Amino acid sequence: MVNTGTMKHFLRMLIQVCLYFYCKFLWRCLKFVMRKLTGRCELQRICYNTKPGASRTMKIETSLRDSKSKLLQTSVSVHPDAIEKTIDDIMELKKINPDINPQLGISLQACLLQIVGYRNLIAEVEKLRREPYDSDNPQHEEMLLKLWKFLKPNTPLESRISKQWCEIGFQGDDPKTDFRGMGLLGLYNLQYFAERDAAAAQQVLSDSLHPKCSKFNKADWEKKRMDKAIGYSFAIVGINITDLAYNLLVTGALKTHFYNIAPEAPTLSHFQQTFCYLMHEFHKFWIEEDPMDIMEFNRVREKFRKRIVKQLQNPDMALCPHFAASEGLINM
Repeated sequence: MVNTGTMKHFLRMLIQVCLYFYCKFLWRCLKFVMRKLTGRCELQRICYNTKPGASRTMKIETSLRDSKSKLLQTSVSVHPDAIEKTIDDIMELKKINPDINPQLGISLQACLLQIVGYRNLIAEVEKLRREPYDSDNPQHEEMLLKLWKFLKPNTPLESRISKQWCEIGFQGDDPKTDFRGMGLLGLYNLQYFAERDAAAAQQVLSDSLHPKCSKFNKADWEKKRMDKAIGYSFAIVGINITDLAYNLLVTGALKTHFYNIAPEAPTLSHFQQTFCYLMHEFHKFWIEEDPMDIMEFNRVREKFRKRIVKQLQNPDMALCPHFAASEGLINM
């Protein structure tokens, strides 16, 4: 005899499947009607009626991915060098005359550069995350030593294995063990922040060690009990924020940001600039939250993550258009 709970679950799943196919059929019918009424395909309507940036690119991406045409489905994952030919093929498939609609090809190309670039950026970031720190690799060692030099320019490192590493927030006398979670990606991001925005990085480091002397939100700090200010380990938090940035990237949450600030394909530099922004903002958030002890880190981090995710749900959002490390970015 069939269990009642199992039957209810089966019926619920059946209804969801039927609803999915019904909505898909209804959507295709609506697209057909709209094309007959306007004389334009969905891609044309999006490009002509939606402003450039995340709003347009994300609609184009959804339209291509959900299309019944294999050409359109695969267009979101073509090689960057094949984008122009792909645009020509799409125009031919949709029977659109490029001479009459020259702007459409330009708009589609801009969108595809961003879409394909985002996928390639995930692959590049993932490769760095999977590469472990190797103390026998001269390049890895050079990057680590540069990180010290950028953060502590007036303090020589006495030796490669040293308790001094704790001064910039590592857990022991050899930082290589702290990079296990994020691999080289954590080191790349920390060095980028320390080199490209040295003043901010050194200030955040100083505040993390001496939170009572923080120069951020000075008026607010005067209202707090300064003797209970809690610091944190700069490098460890940097690796943790790298993990946050990585997850925002792979889940697609950063699409709104990158599609709004990168006129073409988002690059590793865009990702690192975003990391700098997140480090800067998390530091201010930590101070505002004024945790009782370091054990509250996970709570504060999760609250910060939710705030960033909520901001990124706005299609017009650009996290750091005016941040110091992002001066080379162009808003669309």
